[in-house]
Amino acid sequence: MKRLAFLLLLLLGLPFLGCNRSDAIVVIQLHPKNPDIIYIATNDYIYKTRDGGHTWTNLSQGMSHSRVISMAIDPTYPATVYAGTKGDAVYKSYDGGQRWVSQRAGLDDVTISSVVNQFVFDPADSNHIFLATTMGVSETKDGGEHWVKKMEGMKEVLMVVTLGMDPTRPAIIYAGTSGGVYKTINEAGHWEKVNNGLVSPDIIKSSRALSVTAVLVDPFEPDTVYASTLAGLYKTTNGGQVWVRIGQSLQDQMLFSMILDRTKQGVIYLGGREGIHRSEDGGNTWTTLNKGLATLNVRSLAQSATDPNLFYLGTNGSGLYKSRNRGEEWESVPTILPSQ
Repeated sequence: MKRLAFLLLLLLGLPFLGCNRSDAIVVIQLHPKNPDIIYIATNDYIYKTRDGGHTWTNLSQGMSHSRVISMAIDPTYPATVYAGTKGDAVYKSYDGGQRWVSQRAGLDDVTISSVVNQFVFDPADSNHIFLATTMGVSETKDGGEHWVKKMEGMKEVLMVVTLGMDPTRPAIIYAGTSGGVYKTINEAGHWEKVNNGLVSPDIIKSSRALSVTAVLVDPFEPDTVYASTLAGLYKTTNGGQVWVRIGQSLQDQMLFSMILDRTKQGVIYLGGREGIHRSEDGGNTWTTLNKGLATLNVRSLAQSATDPNLFYLGTNGSGLYKSRNRGEEWESVPTILPSQ
């Protein structure tokens, strides 16, 4: 239960001990078309810059004081932004975060201690969204006006932490849960457990399943999937039939964030308490990329949609960083954040 308790601490956006020099950057959302527009969420508020980080605006007007745990920008209409919270479900803005409206129809149980962890858009229809929460998976087909629970087949699940959609076959989705990894091949109509090599039956029965933090499908080889956890990195090359532990040479196996490079096959980035690590061979060998970082405890990581060389990361102690060369060097982004 200790591992599960730690995962709850992570999801609720609480700062870790010894990291009190700066607000923790728990979410980074980059505009899909304009590289100067960036959203970040700290433990308390949402902020936005329109000039690449020189100035920031607090966008939390109209929201409750529930912590923002996740964000998503509509890929078709980027002025539309979603925010997932701890304790007050989903908020939506139609004007780039200036005003927010609550969208919780069908999410009545996602309250008080529950957390909205992630949004995943259907690439064919941005009004079709899947939601990962600590109360399960939900789906909307009308941009969040109504949500429907999609949990058929999921058993022994306390929470859904992350969703990974196959970008080439969007009906296929993987879910990282407190009961391991599940897979659907029909848009969450039914889920099947795909834990072979990932979670032992004894651990699942004791409700201490491997704490999955991210599941990503390789866009170049869609049967290859990576699962980062609080106890290491796993990989499957056959759509989840069998998982293999990789990355065991990494000094720290507690992984908080993961990215698959969208333009280079087999290139993986991992963020954790020891900074950033990159593999260029599908996870066989790793390089540390911490040059320029004042704090190594990395909470969030993002690759620009407009420039694949441009990365941002958020830390638990020294704010926001930017790299112009795929992580080889990092520079601090000034984040003098206005109060509410």
